Amino acid sequence: MKTYHTLFIGLSLAGALQLASCNSKSSKENQTMKTENEIGRESIDVHSFARPTEAVAKHLDLDIAVNFDQKIISGRATYQIENLTQTDQIVFDAKGLQIEKVFLGDSLTETNFRLGKEEKFLGQPLLIDIRPETKSVTIQYRTTPEAAALQWLTPQQTAGKKHPFLFTQSQAILARTWIPIQDSPGIRITYSATIKVPKELLAVMSAENPQEKNNTGEYKFFMRQPIPSYLMALSVGDLVFEPIGEKTGIYAEPATIKAAAYEFAEMDQMLTAAESLYGRYRWDRYDLLVLPPSFPFGGMENPRLTFVTPTVLAKDRSLTSLIAHELAHSWSGNLVTNGTWNDFWLNEGFTVYFERRIMEELYGKEYADMLQVLGFQDLQHTLDDMEKKDDTRLKLDLEGRDPDDGLTEIAYEKGNAFLLNIEKTVGRERFDQFLNKYFQTFAFKSTNTDRFLEFLRTELIKGDEQIAGKINIDGWVYSPGLPEEHVVPSSARFAQVEQTYKSWEGGTPATALTTKDWSSHEWLHFIRMMPEKLTQQQLTELDKAFGFTNSGNSEVLAAWFLHAIRNNYTAADQALDNFLTTVGRRKFLVPLYKELLKTPQGKKKAQAIYAKARPNYHAVSTGTIDEMLK
Repeated sequence: MKTYHTLFIGLSLAGALQLASCNSKSSKENQTMKTENEIGRESIDVHSFARPTEAVAKHLDLDIAVNFDQKIISGRATYQIENLTQTDQIVFDAKGLQIEKVFLGDSLTETNFRLGKEEKFLGQPLLIDIRPETKSVTIQYRTTPEAAALQWLTPQQTAGKKHPFLFTQSQAILARTWIPIQDSPGIRITYSATIKVPKELLAVMSAENPQEKNNTGEYKFFMRQPIPSYLMALSVGDLVFEPIGEKTGIYAEPATIKAAAYEFAEMDQMLTAAESLYGRYRWDRYDLLVLPPSFPFGGMENPRLTFVTPTVLAKDRSLTSLIAHELAHSWSGNLVTNGTWNDFWLNEGFTVYFERRIMEELYGKEYADMLQVLGFQDLQHTLDDMEKKDDTRLKLDLEGRDPDDGLTEIAYEKGNAFLLNIEKTVGRERFDQFLNKYFQTFAFKSTNTDRFLEFLRTELIKGDEQIAGKINIDGWVYSPGLPEEHVVPSSARFAQVEQTYKSWEGGTPATALTTKDWSSHEWLHFIRMMPEKLTQQQLTELDKAFGFTNSGNSEVLAAWFLHAIRNNYTAADQALDNFLTTVGRRKFLVPLYKELLKTPQGKKKAQAIYAKARPNYHAVSTGTIDEMLK
């Protein structure tokens, strides 16, 4: 396996190409590139077969057709490549793809190829014979109906109930199941695409997008900024567009568009707040696509077009911090990307920190404090629950494992807590200056933990041993758990919630509690304060007073269902069944199924629900829950 896995993380592709031709550079330029090389180091992406230091893709021209009847995508992927070492072979990643033919150059001269040994999680290396002078490679291929990245929905699974729907989810290493590609976050490409779909449907991608259907069913796309493969995204459905601002708008099914436009009306303000903090938005437009509820994540930060779950449509704009999170990825993740999935915290820890800075800018510190407390609660739960304590380090070792194993609150919330510790140590103004320089220095590049830490030492610590000790890189990045100096966040608004809860606990009827104008965050904190054991009388009283079982807020609903399951509150059974059979967001599914599985009665209920619900879930979710229910 290792023979296919050398990856040059420290450099952007442009940097790698400059190194290949460094003889033509001035000595000063050569020294700059050498320094960048030394800082970046050569690393291994254990989740890709590609060998980009030998031959690397620079640009993709994708020409494919979407067939809903057969549930396949077929066509050609043409790559402009750079043969850095004059090798006779270029390697791509493929999983479950049918590779039909491969051609070289504009003349489309057929060449030999082979698929190597299949490996768990990774799929197969696609090895293609090339010549030293080869500039382009064209791969003719088709997917299978089982392609893990592709979610094919029947009309009944959509909001409109009239047309089928397709969406992709490429993160972490699923792009290789719908495109033969060098599927590593350390490799960035630009792309164009021609997509053929049924005439009654609209196609959209992580690229420049049309805003209305045409009468041909053929759409063209361009992504001029280099992106990693996990940000390749496509969706096809009965979609309409509604603008929010000059550079922002919403795509959704007609039945959903008005609710989505209301919910996300503050997108422009979020974008302005983000730019005021960390510099110009570099992706031209920021639009959202509201997907059907089977989408496995809250959001996916595909550049120019965030894919978002409808579970945030709470009708009161109370869950829009998720949009701030996906927007923040336009800097941390999309602009500066983790070079391997062992460095995932570089994407998510920075994004959580940035998200809460945006929310503070818009709604004040008290609002952001609530988000910090809820996030820290999630982190504590993960730390208590995680069996592999080494996985509570920020810098991970996921060799031989599915990179999805690293998509935990450790990357998100421990990463955020580390950055908060740096901010506390040096002050917010100085830390903001550092972050702005970080985003500017590494824009459109992939990096890794070592390289970030070297930048931190050079640009912020600057040899100051006292600052270095307080920042405690080793304790945060390479050690499990939380260092002693971690700060437990607090919230003034949550303190009032706690007083209200104690009042109820002391005998005040639920109907007499002062809860007017509570946000969903305050309700979530209230529910999380409840003990595991509650009487039927208590549950009934709370439900009658606050309508938890019929809440339109998915966060509140999921938290309430945990108590309903633990205490066999059968009044919530039908609502729980409905929730689990319609919502595919893994964040909600895993805790609820896990709670059900704790008792024989609950396990039986979980199996019955899952038998109905599984066809509605994306492979990202079924992969996890299949394992739980074995």
